[in-house]
Amino acid sequence: MKREADLYHPVKSFLEAQGYVVKGEVGAVDLVAVRGDEDPIVVELKLRLTLTLYHQAVTRLRMTDLVYIAVPKPAGRTARRALRENRIMCRRLGLGFLTVRTDGVVEAQCDPGPYAPRRNMAKREKLLRDFHRLEGDPNSGGATRHGIVTAYRQDALRCALYLAESGAEKGALVAKATGVVNATRLMRDNHYGWFRRVEAGVYALTPEGRQGLADWGDLLP
Repeated sequence: MKREADLYHPVKSFLEAQGYVVKGEVGAVDLVAVRGDEDPIVVELKLRLTLTLYHQAVTRLRMTDLVYIAVPKPAGRTARRALRENRIMCRRLGLGFLTVRTDGVVEAQCDPGPYAPRRNMAKREKLLRDFHRLEGDPNSGGATRHGIVTAYRQDALRCALYLAESGAEKGALVAKATGVVNATRLMRDNHYGWFRRVEAGVYALTPEGRQGLADWGDLLP
């Protein structure tokens, strides 16, 4: 679809099939649909999803609660994610979301309505755990020069710093000295390539680990 007008007739037919009388370019609105004494439906047509489109649609909520955005249906590798993310956005804003396929079929991704958020308590608890585990505020200026500092990386840095001073050591002793309860597992998993297994339960620092300390060590509180 090359023009916004290419969206008009499929959306018009979609609404007319539901008993609406549809007219285009009514005032500043791309499409208006009326059925009896019900609130009118307003549809903003665009060739792609943009912040401007959302601004326009939210402004139309002053006229009616039944506001839709309509765009060509996304295609390609990121299409499913784009649909999901924009459905979430529309629901949060109280908007409806229509997509038009290349064959002219209109699909209602969601309808207008008040936003009723459902809390994900598991994600909330994980957020709080991460917050309390992270010591200090190492990311206060945004991303650091080497990336975002996580509580997991802080634990790895503590283990690396201890091994840099002590040499190869048992994981249990590293855990006791650093306060990193899961030190043995952290060094065994070795996500950053900072540790090497010397023998059962004993770990030493790798050259990558020393570089990690050089890059990140000053971020420990």
